[in-house]
Amino acid sequence: MNKDDLKKKLTDIQYEVTQNNGTEPPFRNEYYNNKEVGLYVDIVSGKPLFSTNDQFDAGCGWPSFTKPVHEEEIVNKEDHSHGMRRIEVRSQTADSHLGHVFPDGPRPTGLRYCINSAALRFIPVQELEKEGYGEYVKLFT
Repeated sequence: MNKDDLKKKLTDIQYEVTQNNGTEPPFRNEYYNNKEVGLYVDIVSGKPLFSTNDQFDAGCGWPSFTKPVHEEEIVNKEDHSHGMRRIEVRSQTADSHLGHVFPDGPRPTGLRYCINSAALRFIPVQELEKEGYGEYVKLFT
């Protein structure tokens, strides 16, 4: 999808985060405190990224996960912006900026995928079949 089409499809914050490596405000984003059960997909490509089974409250103000649904859909890149050394997380298919991964998460992985809500679309478990993600219902049974 080209940049003009993406600008029409996405909200301003979704575009800024996914295409310009932006960051939404902590604690003032759609999913940081989500309690529903379901699947998070890339807002651009629709590829499954994270499950609420692996979501935890890291207290950082963004949705946090211990692992992705499919490792191959996540790309890690060194990020030296803002005077820090971090690992940026991008989606493989759409090359969307998602957030960062840190080595301070809980077991079993010890990782904290700190992800911008604006890079995600949440699909509640009861909507998975209807939205074309029926194969992922088994994650929640």
